[in-house]
Amino acid sequence: MALDPVETLQLLIQAPSVNPMGRPLTEAVQGEGRVTDLLQKICEQHGWPWLRQRVHPERENLVALVAGDLPVEEGGELLLWDVHQDTVPVEGMTVAPFGGEVRDRRVYGRGACDVKGAMAAMVCALSRASKTAGEPSPSPALQGRGNNGRPTVVIAFTANEECGFTGARALCDLWDSERRAGVKITGGTTTPERLFPRPPDAAIVAEPTEFHVVVAHHGVVRWRCHTHGRAAHTSRPDQGINAIYAMAEVIRSIEGYHKWLRETAPEHPLCGRPSACVSTIHGGVGVNTVPERATIEIDRRCSPQYLPADGYRQLVEHIAANADVGDCRIEHDPPFMDSNGLSDKNNRELAERVATLARAMGREGKLVGVPYGTDAAAISAVGVPTIVFGPGAIAQAHTADEFIEIKELELGADVFYRIACGEL
Repeated sequence: MALDPVETLQLLIQAPSVNPMGRPLTEAVQGEGRVTDLLQKICEQHGWPWLRQRVHPERENLVALVAGDLPVEEGGELLLWDVHQDTVPVEGMTVAPFGGEVRDRRVYGRGACDVKGAMAAMVCALSRASKTAGEPSPSPALQGRGNNGRPTVVIAFTANEECGFTGARALCDLWDSERRAGVKITGGTTTPERLFPRPPDAAIVAEPTEFHVVVAHHGVVRWRCHTHGRAAHTSRPDQGINAIYAMAEVIRSIEGYHKWLRETAPEHPLCGRPSACVSTIHGGVGVNTVPERATIEIDRRCSPQYLPADGYRQLVEHIAANADVGDCRIEHDPPFMDSNGLSDKNNRELAERVATLARAMGREGKLVGVPYGTDAAAISAVGVPTIVFGPGAIAQAHTADEFIEIKELELGADVFYRIACGEL
């Protein structure tokens, strides 16, 4: 029985899956487990073979198979659909983060746009397109390339996209004959070999792109920087070395570096220029103590052709040369997250197919680049033509009143249904 996109999205929002952002799970709403369990039940209800793959403690990928008309082993097309389970934190939200409220033809809640809306659209599309053995194709007029009918779709619900893309990287091990032996399967009704008799022919990564087709995006590297001073009583501040004052100099140097990047760094024709940003700051232990330590987190975005490790090194060198911190010591941790960008070198054919379908369904369907990162970079890096595509607008992602328009959600289900039926 076909699922309803709005009802499915509400259930997904009501299953909190907040990313702990690099820290251990400490709150009830953190981790993907609740939504993983919900998705597993949906797979079981529809008879889709599935497995769970451990990525981090208590955080798993769920991967399911929806068979096409021509078996993959006989030359049928094998498509990978990737959609991440995790969301960003909910502090400061002005709507109920896990309510899934429907109001003014919108669904509200954390993940409604990024990216449980697209997840609901994909799941509902597959529930319409899948069949049991011997049933006719649900839309015989929709025939894929080579008249092979519907492709086989492997849908991967990945963990930890918002802070590392480690779920997508682990997913790629499932079709690597050498790395399969190290995969940690925690349950399921199928095997990696049955899911992936060969690597996917192409991959669609779900993100809110307004039905434009993202063919390129920036890479990212993130790390923590510390300044080390000397504590003292604030009645005698000159006897200490103020780590916060030193960190202010570090921050000013990063701000200058960002301005330099935006004005002079090579500009990618689709993604624009790279960037650097200080996104968190912590320091001090009390109002009457000169702080001996301060910490910031740095987000450095790199063009698709630029290695994140080079971006890290260059900014570290810039800080050393330009931040006057006196007797303080600057320490940079190794990156806790790095990901290459998505290149548009090998995904143009797939992108044109999806864009043509989007246009046929009334959307502009442009081929674009974006400054943010996605799971697509990990999948593309192992040779699979990969694009980013889905309903919703990135302007609503991570916001205090996150939502998706119901008309976008329903159109997304229709577009993915036609892809599942082989219209590409």
